[in-house]
Amino acid sequence: MQRQPAWLLALNKSSSHNYIVKKFEIPANSLSSMNAHYCFAVSSLNPSPVIIAHEKIPQSIKAAANFSQIPSWVSLKSTPSSLQTQENINKAQIESIHLISLSKQGKLKEAREFLKQMEDAGISVSPRSYKCLFEACGKIKSLLDGRLFHEQMQRTVKNPPEFLENSVLKMYCECGSLVDARKVFDEMRERNLVSWNTIISAYAENGVFDKGFCMFSNMLELETKPNGSTYIGFLRSLLNPSGLEIGKQIHSHAIRSGLGSNASVNTAISNMYVKCGWLEGAELVFEKMSEKNAVAWTGIMVGYTQAERRMDALALFAKMVNEGVELDEYVFSIVLKACAGLEELNFGRQIHGHIVKLGLESEVSVGTPLVDFYVKCSNLESATKAFEWISEPNDVSWSALITGYCQMGGFEEALKTFESLRTRSVDINSFTYTSIFQACSALADFNSGAQAHADAIKSSLVAYQHGESAMITMYSRCGRLDYATRVFESIDDPDAVAWTAIIAGYAYQGNAPEALKLFRRMQDCGVRPNAVTFIAVLTACSHSGLVIEGRQYLESMSSNYGVATTIDHYDCMVDIYSRAGFLQEALELIRSMPFSPDAMSWKCLLGGCWTYRNLEIGELAAENLFQLDPEDTAGYILMFNLYASFGKWKEAANVRKMMAERNLRKELSCSWITVKGKVHRFIVGDKHHPQTEEIYSKLEALNDSVIKEETGLLTEEDVSNSLPERKEQLLVHSERLALAFGLISTPSSAPVVVFKNLRACKDCHDFGKQVSLITGREIVVRDSFRFHHFKLGECSCNDYW
Repeated sequence: MQRQPAWLLALNKSSSHNYIVKKFEIPANSLSSMNAHYCFAVSSLNPSPVIIAHEKIPQSIKAAANFSQIPSWVSLKSTPSSLQTQENINKAQIESIHLISLSKQGKLKEAREFLKQMEDAGISVSPRSYKCLFEACGKIKSLLDGRLFHEQMQRTVKNPPEFLENSVLKMYCECGSLVDARKVFDEMRERNLVSWNTIISAYAENGVFDKGFCMFSNMLELETKPNGSTYIGFLRSLLNPSGLEIGKQIHSHAIRSGLGSNASVNTAISNMYVKCGWLEGAELVFEKMSEKNAVAWTGIMVGYTQAERRMDALALFAKMVNEGVELDEYVFSIVLKACAGLEELNFGRQIHGHIVKLGLESEVSVGTPLVDFYVKCSNLESATKAFEWISEPNDVSWSALITGYCQMGGFEEALKTFESLRTRSVDINSFTYTSIFQACSALADFNSGAQAHADAIKSSLVAYQHGESAMITMYSRCGRLDYATRVFESIDDPDAVAWTAIIAGYAYQGNAPEALKLFRRMQDCGVRPNAVTFIAVLTACSHSGLVIEGRQYLESMSSNYGVATTIDHYDCMVDIYSRAGFLQEALELIRSMPFSPDAMSWKCLLGGCWTYRNLEIGELAAENLFQLDPEDTAGYILMFNLYASFGKWKEAANVRKMMAERNLRKELSCSWITVKGKVHRFIVGDKHHPQTEEIYSKLEALNDSVIKEETGLLTEEDVSNSLPERKEQLLVHSERLALAFGLISTPSSAPVVVFKNLRACKDCHDFGKQVSLITGREIVVRDSFRFHHFKLGECSCNDYW
């Protein structure tokens, strides 16, 4: 038997007075034979709960019941035709409810199919249903569905009401189809103020101001008076200084229209002036406002922050609190940004206390700016606590915390946090990946960096330029220039940051010819070098002894490239002179340069004095270095070694005494090597490794084979004044332990890559050369200064580092 859907509602009123709505499907032929009794029941075999309940009503109540309120269509006298008509009406109403439900859920495909069924069944669609469909299309910007629904409406609705035509107009505007919107507007039988405001705002938001103003003029000619929404729609679309003059004209017209005291319009005008860069105008409007809402206060605060008038922003916030203005999450995010820019920790803590009082610390919109604030104030402990208070941290919250770890040198903690993030159902943004590349770069963690790179590619989250540049640096610092070059060559249009990253990579490897070649190629591509680019170029010259070239680049920075020199560039030149042995020239440059020398200036000179054994200039350099940076242990070690090399033990002892008095200790030397994805770390004399016995056995065998040349008394890694003790410690330096482990743990065809946190000493540098000759293995050591590639007894630095 053929069946058709029909909707009947049975209200089952329980003892708790709750109503349960049930849906039934009944045979088609039963509709025509319905009598009054079956208007309440689905079938005689399955009586409605309403019927059952009715039978249980006492007779006295039945007799007293008043049935006058029952609709006529359920009367006992109802004819089949009237019943059928009312059934169709109710059926249309229920079908429309279902259609509205689909539209509000965004299920437009199902809505299209259901709409087709309704049309085939001859069931009309209510205007409210169409309105909901158009709103859904506009919300998700589905122009195709919007056009289909509009076409059906035109076929089925002869004279659509005004609100429905406005809904169609708004839908096309939200979908970005101004052509369709204008066509609908022109064909409207009647246009009200909503119609005009919708089309004018759409033109303004899309930057088509000439047409927007034309429509505005037409509206005035037709004597349709604009309201606040008309002006606000215009004002919100003005986002940069190019719109300032237009904004002033709109402001003037709003005043002439009698809206000069309208709070919403004045707020929009003030915010427009902020966005257009005229903060003075925004302040004037704000001060004249008799009624200021939180949006107006926040707008001025944003203006102060953008103009770097952060103290004014803090003062304005204090005034808001004193005047009892209601504070929202956005206000706190702006004032915390101002505090972060000033590194005003105490004021920020007071704001944090206010947030706690309002119970907003768990809100992600407030908690995330708090994390960022504490990170920028270098208070990682408070940043971590603020993060833990957030009930549902988002990708920005996680990124802020990971960035904080990186900025404070907690690179391993950053990687741990990243691994924790990957196990959660939280999106990861491109900024997070950029921070992870930086952490892997600092740790020389190739495996983690490559894994993060793969994940970022899969998710299409490699930040254009900055993310790619961070990857270039990461691979370069991990000793994989081949990967770094591949990433660089994959960039379609590299900017100055990317060029600088690859140039610095080759400079760090000591490959000056390739670094300078890339610098020339950069210029041929029309990319202007920046200040950091010249740091990389001068570093390349420094590591390769290119004195003349380095001086030429320094002198041509301003005249040829328009880049202002800084103290950092002059320090690079001092380093170039000092490494090449031109100590007098380095000293003269320090005295004549247009900047006051900093600690690095004298430290570079002192390093050259140690290398070339110049005690006179060395003492001068040390004296100035100790004044500028009395806690730099490297300077004391260099001076101790220099005195010791001249046999001046008394002076050397004084240096050690100064260190002891200032409670200074040399940074502990640490070397590490990655084997089969696992990082193995070693310190001087380390015996905690599970393969300690094999490592020391291999090291002794190497020491027996290596021809030891005792040149120089002490090194940067040894502040001891006992020669026998020095000999013993040299045998167990951290990089030698890592090297021995690498030799017994990696294939003979693979290079041994060791990383170290300090500069390699001369003895260990010579040891690396000898081991590469004896074993025939390629050995790579990255110290705090550069990469050393040892092969067949030679080093890529040519003993110049």
